[in-house]
Amino acid sequence: MPSSKPHSLNGVIFDMDGTLFSSILNFARIREQLNCHADIDILDFVSTLDSEGRQRAEQVILDHELADAQQSQLLPEVKAAVQRLHQANIPMAIVTRNCQQATAIKVKRNPLPIELILTRDDAPAKPDPSALLHIAERWQIAPTELVYVGDYKYDIEAARNANMRACLYAPQALPDYAHQADHIIRCFSELPSLFLCYVK
Repeated sequence: MPSSKPHSLNGVIFDMDGTLFSSILNFARIREQLNCHADIDILDFVSTLDSEGRQRAEQVILDHELADAQQSQLLPEVKAAVQRLHQANIPMAIVTRNCQQATAIKVKRNPLPIELILTRDDAPAKPDPSALLHIAERWQIAPTELVYVGDYKYDIEAARNANMRACLYAPQALPDYAHQADHIIRCFSELPSLFLCYVK
């Protein structure tokens, strides 16, 4: 695992699905419906389609995301951990590859004290760092003083691309890319103590 950067942590940005909220999105089924090869990112694939094909594909994805949103729940220990960070006045935000509509449903179903939320409708999707850098600029905090917490390789890549610290949430078996993260937490209850010790 990379050595920690010598900077205080002064803000936290979260991925959403699989990090804060549960998700049952069936990506294999989505790929099948779109005729998208397993080695190609779904959103990248959709961007290559003509206007009519893109519209159909986006509707397929939206249908899946909306159905998933209606069943979403907070993952274990998330509420308590986020409340502790909130009480410590640590800025928090969410950056997700979900669309605005599905994200709004999930956030309403699972309220957290996090107001700043960017979706793929607001900025290029991860691992593009644009959304993360926008938040750093809005907070007037150097990217090196922020951490992005997520459960997938795109989250680690987005953090690296934004020059932020990467924290992998891995409650199950560690994936083969885990070594790329600066921090690994196996339970959300580990999060406050991990980051509070870095706050100025």
